[in-house]
Amino acid sequence: MTRLVSARPAPAMINGFDGGKLADLPERERTMIERRQALLGSSYRLFYETPVHPVRGDGVWLYDADDNAYLDAYNNVPSVGHCHPHVVEAIASQAAVLNTHTRYLGEQILDYSERLLATFPAELNRVMYTCTGSEAVDLALRLARYYTGGTGIIITENAYHGVTTAAAEISPALGPNMPLGQHVLTVPAPDNYRGDGRDVGDVLAENVANAIAFMRRHGIKPAAFIADGIFSTDGIFSEPAGFLKKTLDVLHEAGALYIADEVQPGFGRLGTGMWGFMRHGITPDIVVMGKPMGNGMPIAAAVMKHEIEQKFGADIRYFNTFGANHVSITAASAVLDVIENEALIENARVTGDHLLAGMRALQETVPSIGDVRGIGLFLGLDFVKDRETREPDGALALKVVNGLRDRRVLISASGPAGNVLKIRPPLPFKIEHADLFLTALKDVLEDAGAAA
Repeated sequence: MTRLVSARPAPAMINGFDGGKLADLPERERTMIERRQALLGSSYRLFYETPVHPVRGDGVWLYDADDNAYLDAYNNVPSVGHCHPHVVEAIASQAAVLNTHTRYLGEQILDYSERLLATFPAELNRVMYTCTGSEAVDLALRLARYYTGGTGIIITENAYHGVTTAAAEISPALGPNMPLGQHVLTVPAPDNYRGDGRDVGDVLAENVANAIAFMRRHGIKPAAFIADGIFSTDGIFSEPAGFLKKTLDVLHEAGALYIADEVQPGFGRLGTGMWGFMRHGITPDIVVMGKPMGNGMPIAAAVMKHEIEQKFGADIRYFNTFGANHVSITAASAVLDVIENEALIENARVTGDHLLAGMRALQETVPSIGDVRGIGLFLGLDFVKDRETREPDGALALKVVNGLRDRRVLISASGPAGNVLKIRPPLPFKIEHADLFLTALKDVLEDAGAAA
């Protein structure tokens, strides 16, 4: 019984390679893509008009087969940088000793769990491990439904939460051919830029309350609202801090849970603490995280209040053969070491502020830049056809994304219309890298004729 609050359809993949232009590519890349299509099938997609072929990585850089360096301002999975030596050494050392599952006793999982849970509010004191963020979302939905006895899930209009069946059914960003679940309702994202001037916290809470009322009218008991807190695929919305409080109150009053999807904003990316939800002054009921916790190794988790796990665990066994194996737990522990020892949360704040200031300076001379927003190392630049109407300009955003790629700077786009640059580099991205990005962005905008 899916009900879209907005009739706007979800888009096709943003910044996807057009297979119809295969003949325009050099022979090496054309041959590789033909092999991909023959071996992997049509569901696998590539980024950019001219796909990138990285063969190695180092910090915030990727290198192609000709050893050209690409500034990575997009990939959050290698959260502490590509091939960080401390993480690489930890993985290799543990792989040479032992790698097995959680049905045997082991110190590593306990030591890491204590470290991880110490970064959360005290009420969030149980953790269950998976291999991917999609699995963690899937598990969180099971927990929420079992604890509440409900089936209704509320999401935002262009959300993305994963690729398992349950996660895909709450991911309208996958496109209109991926049907949402029967008891899934969507609400508009908290868009300050294109809103009506009302407080976005009030509007979101009202929309969630209306979705709950709709569910009840149709005999559906609400289970949870899930959001990533930065609303990354909806267009990147972070302000003002605290706007999620009223939504949490509405959910709890209805007996439903708040699931914070921290796969993208978590692990210090926003520069205001370890977790994105913290800047809103709330304590979610369940928090999910994904592969950035292991710098790309297959480890993810759901953290929850003990009463939620207790009810589920008393009745249902949980096991994930590869989740929290020794090598992945060791990688995750090494990631925490790097975040702490290299002050990466503070770096995210400082570099993010510098990027925001630089893009806002560009905004003064580029009429097509309607809004610059975000926090820490998760930023968005919103292109418009007209600042008065604020009509999205997805074509210009795509042109800029590919223009940056041609200058070997990697980003992508976000939002239902694909008009928001999505800037989300690895956490070691420093001011010197930000300046390289800003210079390249300025050059691309001038070449596109967007500058005044």
